Amino acid sequence: MASGIGIGVCLTFVALLVVGTYSAAASLMKGGRQGSVGLVKGAVPAIYQPLVEKWGNLCPALNPAMLAAQLYTESNWKPDALSNADARGIAQFIPETWATYGVDGDGDGDRDIWDPKDAIPSAASYDCQLAKDVAKVAGDPSDNMLAAYNAGPYRVIKAGGVPPITETQGYVKAIRSLEKSFAQPLGRVSPSQQAAGAVYFAQKQLGTPYLWGGDGTAADNGRFDCSGLTKAAYESVGVELPRVANDQYNAGSHPSRAELLPGDLVFFSDDLTNSREIRHVGLYVGGGYMINAPYTGAVIRFDKIDTPDYFGATRVTKEGAEALPERSQAAPKA
Repeated sequence: MASGIGIGVCLTFVALLVVGTYSAAASLMKGGRQGSVGLVKGAVPAIYQPLVEKWGNLCPALNPAMLAAQLYTESNWKPDALSNADARGIAQFIPETWATYGVDGDGDGDRDIWDPKDAIPSAASYDCQLAKDVAKVAGDPSDNMLAAYNAGPYRVIKAGGVPPITETQGYVKAIRSLEKSFAQPLGRVSPSQQAAGAVYFAQKQLGTPYLWGGDGTAADNGRFDCSGLTKAAYESVGVELPRVANDQYNAGSHPSRAELLPGDLVFFSDDLTNSREIRHVGLYVGGGYMINAPYTGAVIRFDKIDTPDYFGATRVTKEGAEALPERSQAAPKA
């Protein structure tokens, strides 16, 4: 896109941003997110979704989105994950815990800690056993269950609820926040508080050459790749996103295509059943367009979002971003 045209279109989208963000926000604020049912399409890898849906409903304190948040936090959906503490598999059981709580989820006659068909049912069974252990404790049953998962049921019973342990309180808050990223919203998703500033930052980068792995630093000559641009845009308004696009997907709830607002992150993938395969991200600006850093040889520009590889969107929140587990720096998804 020529720079002159880009500037003109930029001014058009400034107007879209102001009108679209605030008028839509006013209407959405009247009926924000009221809860969730089921799982957002693609949020859980398709190979595991039936297991999460089935076993996530094992007891009233658990739901599929909550179970998904735990599995994502524990292993990033990797069935061969192995921690320094010898926690194993997709549910990160240590062998001693597995010996007591592991179940034969697929009925094949064995309990395999590495097999998701056993490990996911075992994670749900373990959660629900903890929920029973703390069932008489006052407070939210799900919060108490998660606290027991982190700190043990004795501490929850002794404290009469989530104990005043920083790690435990952080774990409960993180899982309940991440739960929203895996849950299918019942109503409209509340508008973002930081959207306008993020789009303003991205607009200032229009025309900048793309750089794979670019973070916009002096060493990069101010250049970005796709996830580097979205990360920097939200960092400019005090929200710290992960570096990789498919992890940025989990930084909030997921509005439908019809409910997009300026500032939403929009994602693209060749596999529309698995958020872990997301390969591109942009910042929605209204009118069916996004600002994005597309590929080597191009510049940061406006592009349409309605393409066959459109995966979905995320309405970023500070709380959602803070809930994301820390990951080692992987190669940028650009």
